[in-house]
Amino acid sequence: MNFKKWTTALMLALAVSSCIQDEALNSEAAIDACTGADVQLAHINSDSKEINIYVHKGANLAKQQLLFTLPDGATIKADEHSPNDILNNYDFSNESHSRTFTVTSEDGEWTATYTVKVVPAEMPETFHFEDLLPSAGTEYDIFYEFEPGTSTSVSRVAQWSSGNPGYKLTGMTDNRTGYPTQQVADGYRGNGLKLTTCDTGSFGAMVQMYIAAGNLFIGSFDLANALKDPLRATKFGIQYYKRPIALKGYFKFKAGEVYTDEGEVQKDMKDRFDIYAILYEANENSFMLDGSNSLTSENIVAKAQISEEAAVETDEWTAFELPFEPMNGKEINKSKLQDGKYKLSIVLSSSVKGAYFKGAVGSTLYVDELELISEEI
Repeated sequence: MNFKKWTTALMLALAVSSCIQDEALNSEAAIDACTGADVQLAHINSDSKEINIYVHKGANLAKQQLLFTLPDGATIKADEHSPNDILNNYDFSNESHSRTFTVTSEDGEWTATYTVKVVPAEMPETFHFEDLLPSAGTEYDIFYEFEPGTSTSVSRVAQWSSGNPGYKLTGMTDNRTGYPTQQVADGYRGNGLKLTTCDTGSFGAMVQMYIAAGNLFIGSFDLANALKDPLRATKFGIQYYKRPIALKGYFKFKAGEVYTDEGEVQKDMKDRFDIYAILYEANENSFMLDGSNSLTSENIVAKAQISEEAAVETDEWTAFELPFEPMNGKEINKSKLQDGKYKLSIVLSSSVKGAYFKGAVGSTLYVDELELISEEI
């Protein structure tokens, strides 16, 4: 190749490279999702650029952790700084409980300003499993419940958590129907919940986590702990302000054929599912029970749990009602209840010992139309 042709080719290559680099800069300016320690649900209107973020009504509005999901390379900044703003914690204690945030695209050419409002809410008392959060970069189902408030009541909101984010690490599925926790169309009424104990493949064997039980719970899942301390990755509970009396609903269940204990077949064992709810003392908002102590902690005040005799295999939708029983000799204190010093969680699992990697691949639990019966005190 002569010098002239070589120079032309080099300039063309540089031009193409420049175009590729320019195209690599993202021009999107948007908020795709929002999570946080107190966040139960974030309703994002992409047209009006308004976001309602629902938090439990006892949350400290002067210190709200908001973790925004943005397009690649985009940045976000509060339009007005508050002295209480530290890292991802923002002050929403003003009269309107709202502030504006501006998102700037990676290429710096586009901006979008959102009005973000924090809305205090309570935990719902009925759970229908009809609604899923819109996909925000995840292919697995995320359930939520939403009952709008009225002139005399606050909204009732809860976002369910599951171990699906941890199962994604196994690479065992690339679509929502392969995850342990998913929505199905044939519930007891409308859509329903399906929980399946799944094989974690070679990845699970490598980290000695041989199965993943399908689970769903009120609380949060700490992905950072999923591998190093899986029991503590499941954080249970949000503030509750009533005396719980019973948990009721409908289930179907079929146990998997081969029961294993940490990867070893146990011929004399048969899998069963678990459904339970707990009310516990939490004097500090940051305090939460987890998979290591959710049934044994001395902070537990009351518990409702399905018995081994009632957790039967059945192909028909079967009604259950679980009374809350007092625990640890404790009684509910009215003042502490009103001050938000108790938390409640509901926990559902396709394998009762799944957190300890004991169970049968294929065990499948269906649940629908849960109702939490409670009373004011």
